[in-house]
Amino acid sequence: MVQVFFHCSNTDGMLIDRYGAAVSNLTEARDRAAQIMQSMIRTPGGEDWRDWVLHVSDDDGEEIFDLPFTSMLGRPH
Repeated sequence: MVQVFFHCSNTDGMLIDRYGAAVSNLTEARDRAAQIMQSMIRTPGGEDWRDWVLHVSDDDGEEIFDLPFTSMLGRPH
């Protein structure tokens, strides 16, 4: 198991994940990232998530991969 952190950013700032989650592999990290994104998108409010990116990092703060919210939302027309 490896502890990974799921930080979100856009041009205005960053939301820091201070707790992270233990995952077994990259597939599990990707699935957890997708769950976090879906949860944030479904949260009521006026936020347009299209310019946000979720960054998955390890214990040392090294980014493993990032996932743009547009991968779930698509681009505006």
